[in-house]
Amino acid sequence: MRSPGRPEPSRAVQRQFWALIATGITSAEAALQVGVSVPVGSRWFRHAGGMPRISLTEPTGRYLSFEEREEIALLRAKQVGVREIARQIGRDAGTISRELRRNAATRSGKLEYRALVAQWKAQQAAKRPKNAKLATDNRLREYVQDRLAGTIRRPDGSVVVGPKPAA
Repeated sequence: MRSPGRPEPSRAVQRQFWALIATGITSAEAALQVGVSVPVGSRWFRHAGGMPRISLTEPTGRYLSFEEREEIALLRAKQVGVREIARQIGRDAGTISRELRRNAATRSGKLEYRALVAQWKAQQAAKRPKNAKLATDNRLREYVQDRLAGTIRRPDGSVVVGPKPAA
């Protein structure tokens, strides 16, 4: 994994930014209100073409939030055990153990848990870039194009006229 440089703001901050954009304010005003620089807000807006690339709905709670990661980091710094951390934040001990193992920062050869680094690693892992099905499956792409064109092919290849598209 490449070095992240300065980690980007969390998705919660990005969701707040896009919610403010939806109210009609400028990207510069929205950026300042969520605590990022004006150039960062302008870049988000420009690179996304004015439309958010992330879902604006709040996460369901299935995933650890940045606040929970901060709490884990504080408790870990106090030498609190995994099971006690889990009890205090209301999560399963396996979740905490996995989080500490997967998202710890490596500094000078030892693992240290830092909430900001853990959040960045989790966001990177969540991106999971995948190819679109229509880009990789020629048969599916041809079928969809035929359906959109209003024609359907029988298994023998003969054309059956499909429904007329709504005007």
